[in-house]
Amino acid sequence: MKKAESRRSFLSKIAASSYVAAVVPSTLSITATRTLRRQKSRARYSPNDQIQLALIGAGGMGTIDVNTAISIEGVKLLAACDLYDGRLTKAQEEWGEEDPIITTRDYREILARDDVDAVIVAVPDHWHKKISIDAMRAGKAVYVEKPMVHNLDDGPELIRVQNETGQTLEVGSQGMSSLGNEKAQELYEQGVIGELNFAEGFWARNSPNGAWQYEIPEDASPETVDWDTFLGDAPRYPFDPIRFFRWRNYYDYGTGVSGDLFVHLFSSLHSIVGSNGPNKIQATGGLRFWRDGRDAPDVVLGMFDYPQTENHPPFNLSLRCNFVDGTSGSTFLRLVGSEGSMDITWTEVTVRLNKKNDPNQDPFAQAKEDEQKARFGERKQMLPPSESVYKAEEGYWGAHVDHFNNFFAGVRDGTSVIEDSVFGFRAAAPALICNDCLAQETIVRWDPDNMRLAS
Repeated sequence: MKKAESRRSFLSKIAASSYVAAVVPSTLSITATRTLRRQKSRARYSPNDQIQLALIGAGGMGTIDVNTAISIEGVKLLAACDLYDGRLTKAQEEWGEEDPIITTRDYREILARDDVDAVIVAVPDHWHKKISIDAMRAGKAVYVEKPMVHNLDDGPELIRVQNETGQTLEVGSQGMSSLGNEKAQELYEQGVIGELNFAEGFWARNSPNGAWQYEIPEDASPETVDWDTFLGDAPRYPFDPIRFFRWRNYYDYGTGVSGDLFVHLFSSLHSIVGSNGPNKIQATGGLRFWRDGRDAPDVVLGMFDYPQTENHPPFNLSLRCNFVDGTSGSTFLRLVGSEGSMDITWTEVTVRLNKKNDPNQDPFAQAKEDEQKARFGERKQMLPPSESVYKAEEGYWGAHVDHFNNFFAGVRDGTSVIEDSVFGFRAAAPALICNDCLAQETIVRWDPDNMRLAS
């Protein structure tokens, strides 16, 4: 009933506006909570009240994370760790020109420092669990890149350690905190698209860099790279700069396109509809173009069954990722309901309605309409627009800034963040299971509430 009333309210609002207003994008609203966090991010902090941050893993994503984090008032980068000397040199040049930062190959030196409050863990996936756990046990807040863990068995231990230490941990699926997701959640809870029955997501790339063909430095060697530490508990190999710098291509260190990109889509979907995840998972795919020695497919399709919960009816999800897409560079998440659909990005939401009239019109209005038809015949009506577009306001800082604002608010106030270890594992698990489905050519059943394989 609540959703029906919300849908009537939504339709009455857009019907009262002009058609022009419907096709010209509206700006996305900002909730009171987000506004408060943004105000905090603009607050002035004394040097003694700054969050002292350290980076563990100074590659591409780690660099982006730091540049975003230090753009927020009251955050200072103190140290950087990486296993390649060239990145440490670059880190000092980029962030330590005026006030030198600490650089090291050994992340344990950073965790041993009392002046480090929080760490960004942007290392290969097979190191996520250990470094995150070591950091929390050392009293540090943790921002760990997605997926939270490399293997399904890693999740429960990381959750347990976060509970034991009480440390703030946020998983880095930055779209989670975007205005687009926030608006989509608001519209979903209003019942705007009716009853959810299907969702789909797509991520396309068509470039060497997008397909993880990252540049390999000319000076890469056993002297400039700590190869043994990089391997960690992975299988032993002789030094191989391709495996080191293009680690996402190999399941020994990465989690494939599902772990890298499906996790973003799972995180957004679960946040918007309030889901714990699917209970049935299957996948297919293969290497269709990038036959460069990698063992992770460049095309993956996943199918997922979601059970009924208090927050949503049963529905199906279809996800696909294509690293050789000739259309190139597109991504979206779409929710389809009985009355319409929503296309969702981090900065825009498009609502399309498939009903000319509101099927939830109240009985009195319907009776009056029937009376008019009986007396005068059917009369044409003023219809609400079939499409409404919401766009982020000009000057929006972006999802990445929002996500770090949420993290730093948790660090300062000791408050929880939405993408904690439990949420992060529920987003990572179905992505990791996709890899098992591919390898074993089987269907896997998952218990999303208790976060374990179902018998």
